[in-house]
Amino acid sequence: MPVQKIKRGYRKTRYILYKETLVDYKEHFWSFIGSFAGIGILAYIQSIHFSGNDAVYLIGSFGASSVLVYGIIQSPFSQPRNLVGGHLISAFVGVTVHKLAPDIIWIAAPLAVSFAIILMQITKTLHPPGGATALIAIIGSDKIKSLGYMYVISPVLIGVLILLIVALIFNNMTANRHYPTHKKYQKLRKRISKTIRS
Repeated sequence: MPVQKIKRGYRKTRYILYKETLVDYKEHFWSFIGSFAGIGILAYIQSIHFSGNDAVYLIGSFGASSVLVYGIIQSPFSQPRNLVGGHLISAFVGVTVHKLAPDIIWIAAPLAVSFAIILMQITKTLHPPGGATALIAIIGSDKIKSLGYMYVISPVLIGVLILLIVALIFNNMTANRHYPTHKKYQKLRKRISKTIRS
C-alpha cells in the first residue's frame, strides 16, 4: 500500500512538473495583456491623482497579486475571495498595528504581517501578497501612513477591484482560461454564454 502511494505521488509530481514547464504562448499572451491592463489602469489613476514619486495606488503587493490573478489563475490563492479578502484584512490589520505602535517598527512590522496571516487563515482568504499590504501600512511613505483607515478603501479596495475586474475580463476571453475556478461560477459562465449565443 505505501509503495502504491509513493508511485502515485511520483507520477503526479512528474505530471505537474511537465505541465508547469510547457511553453504555452497563448497563456503567456493573455497573462501579459491582463497584467498590463490591470497595472496600467492603476498607474494611470496614480498619474492623474498624484504627482511625484509618492506612489499611493501602485503599492508593491499589487504586482505580486498580478502574478497570481493573471499568471496562475487556477491557484486557490488567486481566486476572488482570496484576492479581495486577503488584501482588505491585511490592510486593516496593518493600519491598526501602525496606530497602536507607530514608532516601534521592529515590533509593528512583524506583528502586522503575523496577524494578517492568521486572520487570512481563519477567514480562508489566504493571499500571499496580503502580507506585503499589511507591511506597507507600517513602512510605507508618510502619505500612505497619513491615510489611516482610508488606506483600506483607497488604494487597497479600489486597486483590488480594478485588478479583479480586469482578471474577470481577460481570464475568460478564451475557451482555455476560466476564472474564477469555483464550480458555481463556471455554471454561471456557461449559462451566460448560452444566453448570448441564443
